[in-house]
Amino acid sequence: MTIFTAICIYLTIWWTVLFSILPLGVVTHAEAGIDKGDGGDPGAPVDPKLKRKFITTTIVATIVWAILLVVVQFKLVHLPELPASWR
Repeated sequence: MTIFTAICIYLTIWWTVLFSILPLGVVTHAEAGIDKGDGGDPGAPVDPKLKRKFITTTIVATIVWAILLVVVQFKLVHLPELPASWR
């Protein structure tokens, strides 16, 4: 696995984990009983805690990426060879 491939895989894992973690622990204005007034979305989070979620996402994505890297480097899972050209 090249450095470029490893970085691309890490970024893909990071974004997937981010979208998995974003809804956790969110309290909406409607659930909190806060009136947003004119033009406010009642489904918007009161305090999204994005910094904490980005840190959590980075930690989880790094762990998942490291596990994947070990599996690929030590060939723990044998994937079938893909043909050189698609016909």
